[in-house]
Amino acid sequence: MNKVAARIIGVGLGLLAVWGCTKKESPAQPTQEKAQWTIGMSQCNLGEPWRVQMNADIRQAAQEKGNLRVIFKDAQNDTLKQQAQVEEFISAGVDLIIISPKEAAPLTPVVAQAYAKGIPVIVLDRRVLGDQYTCFIGADNRKIGRAAGKWIASKLGGKGKIVELKGLMTSTPGQDRHAGFREGIEGTQLEIIFEADMKWLEPNARKEMESALARFPQIDLVYAHNDPGAHGAYLAAKAAGREKDILFVGIDALPQEGQAYVKQGILAASFEYPTGGREAVETAVKILSGQSVPKEIILDSRVFTPENIDQGGEWLGKEN
Repeated sequence: MNKVAARIIGVGLGLLAVWGCTKKESPAQPTQEKAQWTIGMSQCNLGEPWRVQMNADIRQAAQEKGNLRVIFKDAQNDTLKQQAQVEEFISAGVDLIIISPKEAAPLTPVVAQAYAKGIPVIVLDRRVLGDQYTCFIGADNRKIGRAAGKWIASKLGGKGKIVELKGLMTSTPGQDRHAGFREGIEGTQLEIIFEADMKWLEPNARKEMESALARFPQIDLVYAHNDPGAHGAYLAAKAAGREKDILFVGIDALPQEGQAYVKQGILAASFEYPTGGREAVETAVKILSGQSVPKEIILDSRVFTPENIDQGGEWLGKEN
């Protein structure tokens, strides 16, 4: 009797153990079934606060949708690494790719490759060449640069000495923010006395501004292609005791960065460049659901100054 009872008890405990293991694993199953589509997101770098915000916007929007799994990859400012990331997404068979390219020309072929294989591609912020992608989303950098130029010309009364700290000039935003700015100041007596490619990075901008300060006793304004660049220039000027003699203008206008700098009196103006992260996710869901989307989605922009920041800035009009 004791042996039989022991055997019955042993079998019962074994069944309980099996049932217990099954019960522990089951809650994970609905989560796996919940992700209807997988999106690969290749970010050119996370060294800029604006790009960190873009990823955060994508992540939040995807979580709100509830049926998306997003795989984030950071190319760390390496074009070859970004090419490899897109190739990995293709091999993995993701449902859609979002890419914010480091440079246009080198990343055009791999984006076209994904597109040719039937994987929808959303190009975010920076363009690639040609039209072998599903949708481009971004603001009009040329318009923003032109608006900045006109604002600066008005602020300085049409004359003055300017330092231009440019973003990565092999990228389309850098090229457009430069070209638009030159259009905006055309016909004025504004003089660009110093220009340098700071590659969107604040430490680079600070070093370049140190060089400008050493060379030029008069600088009236710094136009930087992003707010970290403008802030880096401000820090260099402050270290030299010249920050009160110079106005600083940047682009991006993140609430915690550019807008905050305007409120603190560090920047005279910050021109908004929306991340497009939420719009990218909304567009991705439409594409994956079989809906048609525009080839280009151009986002609206605002300018923030001390005079209008408490009212939410001022939208850039069509005349810009």
